[in-house]
Amino acid sequence: MGDTDAFGKLELELRRGVVVLATLSQLRAPRYGYELRQALADKGLPIEEGTLYPLLRRLETQGLLKSEWKIEDGPPRRYYSLNADGRKLLKKLTESWQGMNDAMGRLLEGD
Repeated sequence: MGDTDAFGKLELELRRGVVVLATLSQLRAPRYGYELRQALADKGLPIEEGTLYPLLRRLETQGLLKSEWKIEDGPPRRYYSLNADGRKLLKKLTESWQGMNDAMGRLLEGD
């Protein structure tokens, strides 16, 4: 396996670890799928539809999101937002992420 293959696979693992936190962070207010994808991409984390929509369904099934259909100036859209459990999880994951990020900063300082 070449360096490029190894990098690609490892980078994918890193991304998988942050996609849930990134998604939750953008659902403090209701958003529909395309709007959420745009918000994530605009902030530097593009996500494919084939990754995002199954993730949204899974998070809703896990009791972390609420959703509702709305019809406003166009086709019906399903809006997702955090519920109380989702907000609690976002807070915990954010604290965990910040701790890991601080530790990695210290670990990588000498490099």
